[in-house]
Amino acid sequence: QVQLVESGGGLVQAGGSLRLSCAASVFSGRTVGTVSTYSVGWFRRAPGKEREFVAASAWSSGNTYYTDSVKGRFTISRDNAKNTVYLRMNSLKPEDTAIYYCAASRYTSNIMSTSRYEYWGQGTQVTVSS
Repeated sequence: QVQLVESGGGLVQAGGSLRLSCAASVFSGRTVGTVSTYSVGWFRRAPGKEREFVAASAWSSGNTYYTDSVKGRFTISRDNAKNTVYLRMNSLKPEDTAIYYCAASRYTSNIMSTSRYEYWGQGTQVTVSS
């Protein structure tokens, strides 16, 4: 069982930066686990649009993946000791405005697909003004 809580969203001007955090609580029966054995992805849903993939970090290989529109601007990272995954967002654009969700998966392949994720957070709003 994995519980995810996002934070760090807010209102920022175009060109600005934000860092989103995804704090994970991992339980296996009565044992507290670590997010290090889960792939973690960030997704977003803009008004009137479907949820889309943003970035992901695979747990076994450490590989990271990004959608084309954020490459070079966003960085996903994880601090396994803190059970937290981050999304650093630089050079923000109005089209980045969306609710951002983090999600956790046991899979390590095809982790750009929402269908690979079993656990989801509630989301955090990011609004970029022009």
